[in-house]
Amino acid sequence: MDGAGGPAEGPAQEALQSLSRRLQVQEKEMELVKAALAEALRLLRLQVPPSPLQDPGTPGPPRDSSPATPPGLPPTCNPSFVSRGTQTEVEVEMEPSPGPPGLSNGPPAPQGGSEEPSGTQSEGGGSSSSGTGSPGPPGILRLAQPPQRTDTPRRNSSSSSSPSERPRQKLSRKAASSANLLLRSGSTESRGGKDPLSSPGGPGSRRSNYNLEGISVKMFLRGRPITMYIPSGIRSLEELPSGPPPETLSLDWVYGYRGRDSRSNLFVLRSGEVVYFIACVVVLYRPGGGPGGPGGGGQRHYRGHTDCVRCLAVHPDGVRVASGQTAGVDKDGKPLQPVVHVWDSETLQKLQEIGLGAFERGVGALAFSVADQGAFLCVVDDSNEHMLSVWDCSRGTKLAEIKSTNDSVLAVGFSPRDSSCIVTSGKSHVHFWNWNGGAGVPGNGTLTRKQGVFGKYKKPKFIPCFVFLPDGDILTGDSEGNILTWGRSLSDSRTPGRGGAKETYGIVAQAHAHEGSIFALCLRRDGTVLSGGGRDRRLVQWGPGLVALQEAEIPEHFGAVRAIAEGPGSELLVGTTKNALLRGDLAQGFSPVIQGHTDELWGLCTHPFQNRFLTCGHDRQLCLWDGEAHALAWSLDLKETGLCADFHPSGAVVAVGLNTGRWLVLDTETREIVSDITDGNEQLSVVRYSPDGLYLAIGSHDNMIYIYSVSSDGAKSSRFGRCVGHSSFITHLDWSKDGNFIMSNSGDYEILYWDVAGGCKLLRNRYDSRDREWATYTCVLGFHVYGVWPDGSDGTDINSLCRSHNERVVAVADDFCKVHLFQYPCARAKAPSLVYGGHGSHVTSVRFTYDDSHLVSLGGKDASIFQWRVLGAGSAGQAPATPSRTPSLSPASSLDV
Repeated sequence: MDGAGGPAEGPAQEALQSLSRRLQVQEKEMELVKAALAEALRLLRLQVPPSPLQDPGTPGPPRDSSPATPPGLPPTCNPSFVSRGTQTEVEVEMEPSPGPPGLSNGPPAPQGGSEEPSGTQSEGGGSSSSGTGSPGPPGILRLAQPPQRTDTPRRNSSSSSSPSERPRQKLSRKAASSANLLLRSGSTESRGGKDPLSSPGGPGSRRSNYNLEGISVKMFLRGRPITMYIPSGIRSLEELPSGPPPETLSLDWVYGYRGRDSRSNLFVLRSGEVVYFIACVVVLYRPGGGPGGPGGGGQRHYRGHTDCVRCLAVHPDGVRVASGQTAGVDKDGKPLQPVVHVWDSETLQKLQEIGLGAFERGVGALAFSVADQGAFLCVVDDSNEHMLSVWDCSRGTKLAEIKSTNDSVLAVGFSPRDSSCIVTSGKSHVHFWNWNGGAGVPGNGTLTRKQGVFGKYKKPKFIPCFVFLPDGDILTGDSEGNILTWGRSLSDSRTPGRGGAKETYGIVAQAHAHEGSIFALCLRRDGTVLSGGGRDRRLVQWGPGLVALQEAEIPEHFGAVRAIAEGPGSELLVGTTKNALLRGDLAQGFSPVIQGHTDELWGLCTHPFQNRFLTCGHDRQLCLWDGEAHALAWSLDLKETGLCADFHPSGAVVAVGLNTGRWLVLDTETREIVSDITDGNEQLSVVRYSPDGLYLAIGSHDNMIYIYSVSSDGAKSSRFGRCVGHSSFITHLDWSKDGNFIMSNSGDYEILYWDVAGGCKLLRNRYDSRDREWATYTCVLGFHVYGVWPDGSDGTDINSLCRSHNERVVAVADDFCKVHLFQYPCARAKAPSLVYGGHGSHVTSVRFTYDDSHLVSLGGKDASIFQWRVLGAGSAGQAPATPSRTPSLSPASSLDV
């Protein structure tokens, strides 16, 4: 029986010891509360004037009875206040100046008070089980009073405690309630027992509270308190920089091309520039080198669109361009209407805005008229009826409109011989439209449809493309791999009683050209036709009578042919479905000049001493980019989704975290995998080498940070320990400059500090970490960067943050397709910033290159990579090219550029 009872007594004994320790802590807390209450009552007696009932002989308070400042307080600071906004209430938590005689912040803390009370681990509210107060330095009584809110808090929030648990609220709240007697303000209990965790407003409100002691600042995200201690070197928040940074960004290069899911996206201008689009940017690219040779050249960018560009058309003069965008929403959820911009490719100035409010969902296809020098523009939108409309380009007025079809419309074009003839094609149809301009009076024009008759030929499922021949016939490419020749049906035109309006179009010839769908047709200057196949990836040149003259095959890793454009001489430009732009000819083959990812991007890291960066994402491709040559150095198929990456300080290897808990270490020269390790079975969100390269930290969605010792060359790794204490998944982490400590953020807004060299221990006294210097700053929560958070934020609005190596600016990637640039440190609420658009999806990551000369940003769903040039204050660099050069201040105190 004794042997059986021994193991059972062990846990019971440990539980008793734990309860005993907790009782001791609570006894010390009660002593401190009693002392605070006694001090509050004493001060009330000192400050209340004698009443008529008081004995006149009773001595008054001495004039010089001010006690000494308790140990642990920083030097006295004057209060400093920041303006109050409608959603962000700001109370400065600065230590008061010497006040009335006898004013004191309470007695010194008891011995051992540097460790937190039980259940409180983070500066955020994630792992706290007992209220809002975060433990401060020894001997400090916090006076914070965050306002109440009524919405439902997130999980693990202490505001969800039941009434029976409220008596166990943290010491700091009780102390604040006592001290508030001095300020004549309502305590937690006097406000109806509302938890001070909560703040008014919706679940997306952010409130910053600066308490009255100069110790910390506190902000709220979704009702969760996030306390950040002020560094000792900052005596007043007014000392911190204000205003936008002197540095600016200029879009230098855009990697990628939208060929995966769009058409009408590749043309050559009169200047020789190639025009295409990705995200919200229309790129004008000037190739360098000869046909089939290396890339180079340069880029210019039209950035007038507010959402993703869907289609392009080039005016017959080869200078003007029309680009149509999809519908979207702004950061406040308000819809952005689709529109067509007509702009000058030489000046990048917008000439006309067509159809604002007239289109639904987006602009699917458009074309300029040819016979009358581009006087008209035809547009098909993405509504259910796919409205077909004709517009006067010079006036921007609509001349005619009609419902085209409920099926998808993939292409539209004017006949080059007669502007009254318009052709559309798409799902199972070819339509021939006769347009009567109505003497140019807006709205008086009419459109009548003639449906193409397939007759004995099989009707294909899709007809993605067509081209006009010089003799007036039309060639269409379809999903069956056939090229069909269309002409007016002679039998119909000779039938008595049928006029021209009754004529129909029929197929006069058919040629089987490709295996699988034909995505592109291009009429060359010599009268021959090029066709691009999908499944067979072939590019074929056809002579008269659809006789094959020459062909070439596109390599498989570039994907199928999406678009074809004719360059100078025999040069061809080919866009592919894997978002690559190829240059070459049929004889010598093709080589890539523009490449990009094909799916959502998340992983980004920059080389420690070269202008190179590495990206990875949901397309399972790991790509190393040369930022000087603007080219892909190499790519590797990871077989799994890559979500994060980081270079070793030597640059010899790079660590990549995957969505399965695996992480790889690859040699950057040979691309060989030198380590393949799995930690848990959940996705990894961050990997980061220490500045000396001796450790590797891996943040996982299983709430843990795994620490590995790393060899000098980075090739070998061994488990050193685990950092356990977060109550949600890890989102960001940074190493201290000495390589011994880590600061980390989590999904429930915690800020934790870890002593890695001391055994991966959680530092419970966060006040001691206020002056620690960090080698990098990518954590989105912290005193030095809390000013980047906008009003109304729900805690997920900022995806990535990066401080420059010179510690002058902070770049921020947000959920609203914007890149922001702030001054560093950014520790003032509602800090102003410079805002840069161009991405068509949430921006997932930003990183500065090793010398801060460039900033790299990743688009999420748009799969784009933007390389921005950082222009210093007073530099001679050219300002960003935008359609409108008039900056405007947004309500969030940000400058849109």
